[in-house]
Amino acid sequence: MKGVPLHLRQLEAFRMTVEKGSITRAAEAMSLSQPAVTKLVAALEADLGFSLFERTANGVVPTPEGVAYHGELERALLGLARLEEAAREIRGLKRGHVRIGAMPAVATAFAPDVICSIKADHPGMRVILDVHTSQRVADLTAAAAFDLGFAHLPERRNDIEVVASYGMDCVVVMPPDHPLAALPVIRPADLSGIPMVALGQHTVMASLLDAVFADADVARTIAVECQPSFAACALVVRRAGVAIVDPLTPQLFGPDQLVTRPFIPTARFTFRLIRPIGVPHSHAAQVAVDAVLEMAEKSPAIHCERG
Repeated sequence: MKGVPLHLRQLEAFRMTVEKGSITRAAEAMSLSQPAVTKLVAALEADLGFSLFERTANGVVPTPEGVAYHGELERALLGLARLEEAAREIRGLKRGHVRIGAMPAVATAFAPDVICSIKADHPGMRVILDVHTSQRVADLTAAAAFDLGFAHLPERRNDIEVVASYGMDCVVVMPPDHPLAALPVIRPADLSGIPMVALGQHTVMASLLDAVFADADVARTIAVECQPSFAACALVVRRAGVAIVDPLTPQLFGPDQLVTRPFIPTARFTFRLIRPIGVPHSHAAQVAVDAVLEMAEKSPAIHCERG
């Protein structure tokens, strides 16, 4: 008990005396002399202003007040034990949580791999994934509604930290038996007159592809316009047309439903890993960021970009 403050030793002397049934046995358990334990209990009684024990010929018996105080002491000690357990759980991420915001394409094809990686290493950690447009993800991340986000973010913002920037070369996706599947690569001219499933005009990719086809002087035959890329791939499976999408989403369907071919000239699908500025980053949030960086490094389709 060396170095323990006196009032804590008083409490322990009281508790041991109740549990052991006598001052003598309490002294033995605490490796103290009997007079020392007697003084500790007496000091506690003086501090509390009431008697904790009745002295009898056979030893000491807790008073009704002593019984009540012992019960409160046990509850307090249990609470301290729970605090210690909570600290261990927080350190071990058993109680940690992280909230991720993601644009649809990343939420469908990349974020799930990241989340499963986190859960494999930290099964008790809670992960929340919300899907929004890039602009909405950026705004909510800036407001600290998300610990980290995935968004296009074409322009820098002073309320968001860009952790990493990534790019992927878009591919043309089609059913396995489509005539274009015979080509090793596909150019805009190859898509002339071919029904296409185009991403919505409000998306960043739509404006990028508009410029690519305009430069090639090729008019597209848009059969369906939709968002997100998962919906476009689902429509391609149902033969509504071919589509130009990120390279990750088609993998969800498998080669028996969809095949992809490189698209030339390169159409770059970009996104950034972002988090709020001026907000302390939790241990769980840092674990999630590390998982993203590791997963992106392992993916052959995702390339780290500067800026």
